[in-house]
Amino acid sequence: DKSAWRTDEEFAREMLAGVNPVNISRLQEFPPASKLDPKVYGDQTSTITEQDLGNTMDGLPVDEAFKQNKLFILDHHDALMPYLRRINSTSNKIYASRTVLFLKSDGTLKPLVIELSLPHPDGDRFGRISKVYTPAEEGVEASIWQLAKAYVAVNDSGYHQLISHWLNTHAVCEPVVIATNRQLSVVHPIYKLLHPHFRDTMNINAFARQILINAGGILETTVFPARYAMELSSVVYKDWVFTEQAFPEDLIKRGVAVKDENSPHGLRLLIEDYPYAVDGIEIWFAIKTWVEDYCSFYYKTDDIIQKDTELQSWWKELVEEGHGDKKDEPWWPKMQTREDLVETCTIIIWTASALHAAVNFGQYPYAGYLPNRPTISRKFMPEKGTPEYKELESSPDTVFLKTITAQLQIVLGIALIEILSRHSTDEVYLGQRDTPEWTADTEPLKAFDKFGKKLAEIEDRITSMNNDEKLKNRVGPVKVPYTLLFPTSEGGLTGRGIPNSVSI
Repeated sequence: DKSAWRTDEEFAREMLAGVNPVNISRLQEFPPASKLDPKVYGDQTSTITEQDLGNTMDGLPVDEAFKQNKLFILDHHDALMPYLRRINSTSNKIYASRTVLFLKSDGTLKPLVIELSLPHPDGDRFGRISKVYTPAEEGVEASIWQLAKAYVAVNDSGYHQLISHWLNTHAVCEPVVIATNRQLSVVHPIYKLLHPHFRDTMNINAFARQILINAGGILETTVFPARYAMELSSVVYKDWVFTEQAFPEDLIKRGVAVKDENSPHGLRLLIEDYPYAVDGIEIWFAIKTWVEDYCSFYYKTDDIIQKDTELQSWWKELVEEGHGDKKDEPWWPKMQTREDLVETCTIIIWTASALHAAVNFGQYPYAGYLPNRPTISRKFMPEKGTPEYKELESSPDTVFLKTITAQLQIVLGIALIEILSRHSTDEVYLGQRDTPEWTADTEPLKAFDKFGKKLAEIEDRITSMNNDEKLKNRVGPVKVPYTLLFPTSEGGLTGRGIPNSVSI
């Protein structure tokens, strides 16, 4: 049944308003390039040509679409290529993938081409062998296109779980929790500011290490890198930069936003209807204003920050011990100014609250139906002239189901994401505190109240955007509105709500 497979519109929309909307970027060069060392991996440049893109870009030639910022990419090539030989020696069979998309005049994205690559059979230094697939509506080509999208979905779901979710929220919050508890006294203003954003994090991470991400644990059996899952996650950390975790910096780095003084918050989105970014910008600046108001009360001048020995010890431990292998990086804030302090605390709060909510609580709503978002592929693309290809012609559904995640793994995977997507009944959400008497200072209490009111305004705005039919990416073909950055929620499986901390 065709309806069981994602439409091109929904496939593309989820990159802007799904469970992993943090990876899409503007195409910076054509054909897409690779950053892998050519001495080790040979030529890894994309084999996608202008002909592959054909006449599918509203009549625009490639260079014109490029100039008008209409070409985007979901690139899972460089992160996966070094692992393919090892992963494909297990029962899993995956490709490195690049998906190029076009921004249409109605604000939606359209997939133009998917490139699937494998290491050269004669050795890494000979580069990659790649095949390029383009959309098709009928016949065996349509079934091949659906499989190509499934291989991309497999890559994206594994990358989401190991990097967007585990590494970039759970793991990087941990050094902050430890340094704060060791170096800041409980009456220190920065301890009081950050403390709610650490609730249950060490606990959930310890639990994850016991049963989820441990050797032979649930994750290794339900995502494609199998026993290379944690290694992949730690290798990607080598490219992690603290300052790029600031939401505006992330958007600019990915080329989906540009600085623009005439736009709200000085930031203009190149995909105007990008729900994660639209809502995220509002939440980021609400947090930042709150942190600024709070820090300005306790740190009237920069020299108070410089002379605050607890604060300096905290920052030193966080950088030099917490991120020891990155301690000499030039990009760390120097913690000499109030601006440094505000940006740092905003990044910490954003990561623990909104970023985690965006990549966690949509797992069941968006990925609970496995044919839409498989986590494993067990077979390669059928080749012409083989029995598998014949079967694809006569029974495409059978081939699809033989290729994606097996039934037992599906049941395990769904059980896991259902637990992860649930809010506990005693959840404390952004803009809330579990103890009203957390400070006796009137100004910070007023600022906190202002923060809560701002978040309520953002909720109203999200509701009205989700009812605006002109914004096609807010609800999409499957009629699921984007609510993952809606600040409040009740308990249970709601697909909305931003808890203060990484607590599940």
